[in-house]
Amino acid sequence: MTKNNYLFPFIMITSLFFMWGFVHNLDPVLIPHLKRSFSLNTLQASLVDSAVFIAYFVMALPAGFLLKKYGYKTGIIVGLAFFAIGSFLFIPAANTQLYPFFLGALFIIASGLTILETAANPYASLLGPPETATFRLNFAQMFNGLAATMAPIIGVRVLLIKGLSDQDLSRMTASARELALASEASSVKTPYLILGSIILLIAIIFFFIKLPEIKEEGVVGEKEISGPFSILINLIRVLKHSHLAWAVAAQFFYVGAQVCVFSLFIIYATKVAGIDQQAAGDYLGYGAGLAFLVGRVVGTFLMRFIKAELLLAICAVVCMSLCIVAITASGMLALFSVIGIAFFMSIMFPTIFSLGIKDLGKDTKIGSSLIIMSIVGGAILPPLMGYIADVTGNIQRGYLVPLICFGVVFLFAIKGYKVVKISKK
Repeated sequence: MTKNNYLFPFIMITSLFFMWGFVHNLDPVLIPHLKRSFSLNTLQASLVDSAVFIAYFVMALPAGFLLKKYGYKTGIIVGLAFFAIGSFLFIPAANTQLYPFFLGALFIIASGLTILETAANPYASLLGPPETATFRLNFAQMFNGLAATMAPIIGVRVLLIKGLSDQDLSRMTASARELALASEASSVKTPYLILGSIILLIAIIFFFIKLPEIKEEGVVGEKEISGPFSILINLIRVLKHSHLAWAVAAQFFYVGAQVCVFSLFIIYATKVAGIDQQAAGDYLGYGAGLAFLVGRVVGTFLMRFIKAELLLAICAVVCMSLCIVAITASGMLALFSVIGIAFFMSIMFPTIFSLGIKDLGKDTKIGSSLIIMSIVGGAILPPLMGYIADVTGNIQRGYLVPLICFGVVFLFAIKGYKVVKISKK
């Protein structure tokens, strides 16, 4: 397959990075919208993130085996189908006014995203010369960063419509208040109908285009394991690749750190910098979100001159240093340190991913699913950060969690990434 033959497939794969980044970064806007519409407490509203990250944990391994059996193209089309169906389910969810229905729709969307990420991340790495695999993946992930900037800006304008004030609602009868909130909840129908239609169109394009199916080379003489315990046996075998096991751990902690930084940004900004929520939201979108995007662009450029593992180590050290500033400083200095973390952590996910699946051969698809499965760190570590903040009464001390997370990433970058050949006995 020539370089030109790879161009259009790579463009289509890159579009997927934008689309799942966009829908992911609508969730921080969707959470306050549903919280108000259904009169939820904070814990109930946080189930939006839980529904998403649990899907990654549940679906990652089935996604890997789907790719292994049917290939990348089929996996991408199936993932897009789940994505579109989940988006369309927002319409009956809004009509029935059932919060669990919304959570179910989000789980289906996230199931599709799990399949897409399990397929698209390694496919972008493999779609060209091996020596530029990490560069290609970081380039594709730049569009994920673009989506992280655009989605909140667009989302607040189409989802957080200005409705009745809380005072107006409190003066209504129960039935009138229910009708008013139902009307607000219905504002999700049109945006998600449009989103689902776009995803369906992309799925149709993927169905008809010729997508090269890249075959990973296996070890000569290695037999495929089958039988009732094949999944468990294959997992144990694949994790014998020490750099993959390290990547799974590093990705777990990295994603946990990223969600900690973004999810609790507004709370941190209002308490530490003393600004209001609207200003904090602006700093989140135009500050942290834009820094994340620019970091991806700069990091992708630097990776042409600096080894991926070295750049990853440098960024991890800088992020740890900025976490210390976030813990000890005050005012705008503390806030800008968190924005700085968004800049320097931006290259971590694709870099950990590409280094983790390096030289896996026939195990690439299962290895990819294991790394995607580790995204569940985003569901586990942020509550730990919140718990520390609640117990100590200081949100800044919660940054001990991202500090430790970036420490694990640093260890992966200096040691864990190294490929150790598995000896055959």
